[in-house]
Amino acid sequence: MSVAVDFEMIKSALIERHGEEVYNTLKNARVAVAGLGGLGSNIAMMLVRAGVGRLLLVDFDEVDITNLNRQNYYIKHLGKKKTEAARELMWQINPYADIEIKTLRVTAENVSEVFSGYELVCEAFDRPENKALLVNAMLEEGKTVVCGSGMAGYLGANSITTKRLSDNFYICGDRVTDSGDTNGLMSPRVTVCAAHQANMIIRLLLGERDTD
Repeated sequence: MSVAVDFEMIKSALIERHGEEVYNTLKNARVAVAGLGGLGSNIAMMLVRAGVGRLLLVDFDEVDITNLNRQNYYIKHLGKKKTEAARELMWQINPYADIEIKTLRVTAENVSEVFSGYELVCEAFDRPENKALLVNAMLEEGKTVVCGSGMAGYLGANSITTKRLSDNFYICGDRVTDSGDTNGLMSPRVTVCAAHQANMIIRLLLGERDTD
């Protein structure tokens, strides 16, 4: 049985959980999510559930069957662009969220233009060189970046933390483990890291700052 849900119902539900001040702050916020793999696909869902009103999703890839062990997609999405699949799922949570997608590779030539208009950027790329490109470019522009590093395997979840490296740069993960033949990526630790990133983003939007 389907239930008709309108904007006022979603608004009232979020205000009931967060309070009106937090609701309004998050509703008027703008966040970019760079990469929609194990980190980014889960981060995006957490942010839309929290009520972030404007989201930019950036990725060039398609959903593959090997993604399903940790990324927030389903069999019906196989072969579909991750940007489109993620937005489809997010609109099932909140059809009134303003979700912009850019299906492309981020390069040194386009990075500034791609993230123009977004002062808070969540880095969720796979490759170290892509992470470095994005982080360096955004920090040079004075933007705030929350990135992920180290969440592979099945080590203890408590080794994943959030650390402030500067006033506008935060890193989440254990900052050590990487995926390999015997240390693959699994949903639990990847999702724990994604939750750290999403939580830090929400804290920043609400004016909170970590001190270490």
